[in-house]
Amino acid sequence: MIVPRTPSFRLDGQRALVTGAGRGIGMAAAGALAEAGAHVTLVARTADDVASAAAAIGHGAHADVLDVSDIGAVEAYFATRPAFHVLVNNAGTNRPMPLWEVSEADYDAVLDLNVKAAYFVAQAAVRAMLRDKVGGSLIHMGSQMGHVGGARRSLYCASKWAIEGMNKAFAIDLASHGIRSNTIAPTFIETPMTRPFFEDPAFRDNVLARIKLGRLGKVEDLMGAIVFLASEAAALITGTSLVVDGGWTAE
Repeated sequence: MIVPRTPSFRLDGQRALVTGAGRGIGMAAAGALAEAGAHVTLVARTADDVASAAAAIGHGAHADVLDVSDIGAVEAYFATRPAFHVLVNNAGTNRPMPLWEVSEADYDAVLDLNVKAAYFVAQAAVRAMLRDKVGGSLIHMGSQMGHVGGARRSLYCASKWAIEGMNKAFAIDLASHGIRSNTIAPTFIETPMTRPFFEDPAFRDNVLARIKLGRLGKVEDLMGAIVFLASEAAALITGTSLVVDGGWTAE
């Protein structure tokens, strides 16, 4: 009798790139991939942040400055480097406010980074993969707010629901090329971006009441999911969303 062997979660020999990697979820994603053996490149707009993050991670992690909202710079970046096997499309922002207060500038700030930049980063990464005949894994950082609605979250929900649809279409386009595309959809994770929200006790209490496991998320809660989706252990998983929400969307 032949006993099946568990596919490897290791990423040795793989090249991985993480956007928005200077802090928070992006830095954690880069650390997880590096620990699993990948050669990781961290990119962000702020040189000091991304360099410090790469140094802290070690494992040969490399830092580059790249503004992912500059489509020309993104195209040039991927066109002049060997293809990456793993992309974590993480850069994003949020401007919580009621629908009636949203300005065109607010709309552009959130949708341009969360959707437009993510789309064209993925496109540039895929073009390099096709050029170099490299298969791999695209991982887009979505949100539980790409599966439900939320008060004061119309812009963020619009962007994260868009990511979910984009991801499914990517998966269909890319399957024949050996490239998988998935999202990770976290609940509220304590990061430098979200920490100010929790200074409001009413908001914090409301969030904790909705997370059935009774606590806020930590970046560590996402690290295993990122390695899983990047690895051969997820070889038949594409076009879907791994929801890491402590039960928020179960109701």
